[in-house]
Amino acid sequence: MLRRVLFGLLAAGSLTLAGCAHSPQSLTPEPKLNAQLAPVGHGQQVVVRVVDGRQSQTLGTRGGLYPETSSITVNGQQLLPRLQAQAEAGVRLLGFTPVPNGSGPQLTVTLADLKYQSPKEGLYVTEANISSTFRADVQNGGRNYSGRYAASMDQRFGMAPNEETNTKLISDVLSDALTRLFQDQTIGRTLGQ
Repeated sequence: MLRRVLFGLLAAGSLTLAGCAHSPQSLTPEPKLNAQLAPVGHGQQVVVRVVDGRQSQTLGTRGGLYPETSSITVNGQQLLPRLQAQAEAGVRLLGFTPVPNGSGPQLTVTLADLKYQSPKEGLYVTEANISSTFRADVQNGGRNYSGRYAASMDQRFGMAPNEETNTKLISDVLSDALTRLFQDQTIGRTLGQ
């Protein structure tokens, strides 16, 4: 009898500990431009390229008792088509016609960084700092322009965020940084010269 009770307590204890570990999350964010842009172009063709310039597809970990098992990744091959579509939408909103290749003005949008950081100490994930940075490179004839555009958020949680929550948070940060890029009026002016 005593052995069964002891085994039951051990099993309950191991279940409690397992609750502190988080499994890895592979996310597919959906960034969206979230501002109206003033059109400055007149339908000129612009070559639009989007590049994943990150050092790693791993953004960070969700923390918790075993942070090494709770990595968060965003696959570049899945994210790039979504970013490409939004970059082309931004170029259209600026009054230009996006094309895949050509010899005219060029806009290269590089995802330079995407991070997800949780506090290392503590058993529970109570907050995360999420940040993203894009770089824009514009070439038009002999004129060049480059800029960096960042966004971040510090999010607090009552309980560890699931994949759906983290996907939304990362989508929001990517959307903010991408919107800042297209709000830079020098990009439109350089493309239109």
